[in-house]
Amino acid sequence: MKYSVILCLLFITSFFSVHAQDETFSLTVEISGIKKNKGKVFLALADNAKDFLKKTNETLGKTSTFKDGKAFIHFKNLKKGNYAAYSYHDENNNGKIDTKMFGIPSEPYGFSNKAKGFMGPPSFKEATFLLNTNTTIKIELN
Repeated sequence: MKYSVILCLLFITSFFSVHAQDETFSLTVEISGIKKNKGKVFLALADNAKDFLKKTNETLGKTSTFKDGKAFIHFKNLKKGNYAAYSYHDENNNGKIDTKMFGIPSEPYGFSNKAKGFMGPPSFKEATFLLNTNTTIKIELN
């Protein structure tokens, strides 16, 4: 009897831990600060420092139209974890962020967690937020 109870408890514990790992969440990103009514808004979402600010297969990137200076981008079925996002307004719709001298962006951009860089973009850690429930975050373009 004692062993049956222990086996039953082990089974229940392993069942719930496996299903907890499969849990996914939705993320909505509200992007504001869009001043010109042309082009598209791009958003990249990464779950690690290596892929942050890069266009790789592991980076989730989406473009969006906008209205009244705001865009909303939605992601579904994201695993629980730490994420960081960056966004920019591709005003001339050429598919990239345009830059001035020294690589400073000439188009509006922003990061999750209101992260700001000094002499370059912020780090993944500075822009990180925890996704452990269905969440909405805001990014203000500057």
